[in-house]
Amino acid sequence: MASIYDQVGGASAVAAVVDEFYVRVVADPSLAGYFQDVDMGRLKAHQRSFVTAALGGPQEYRGKPMGEAHASLGISAQDFDTVVGHLAGALEACGVSAETIGTIASALAPLKEQITQNQAAA
Repeated sequence: MASIYDQVGGASAVAAVVDEFYVRVVADPSLAGYFQDVDMGRLKAHQRSFVTAALGGPQEYRGKPMGEAHASLGISAQDFDTVVGHLAGALEACGVSAETIGTIASALAPLKEQITQNQAAA
């Protein structure tokens, strides 16, 4: 059985999804602040590597662990969910099937705890 990476169209499809994804998140007023003063070319390269590895592609993700990479950002659970929604929209816009989007969303769900910060009231 082909990997999800192959099913969605390989490297060119991942690049298209990542580009579409960042158009969406940077345009979202609730998320734009996370991307100020960020080297978007570098961030997109990391994201392509992560998505490729997560979808079973030929590339190994060599970036920081998710918790470490996002620790200083103070990402809320709501913002995480918004980002996942934008990713689903980007995947759909790039022709990925609803079933495959669901599989990808399920694979990302365990990362929520690593990426988000505890938002408990003081």
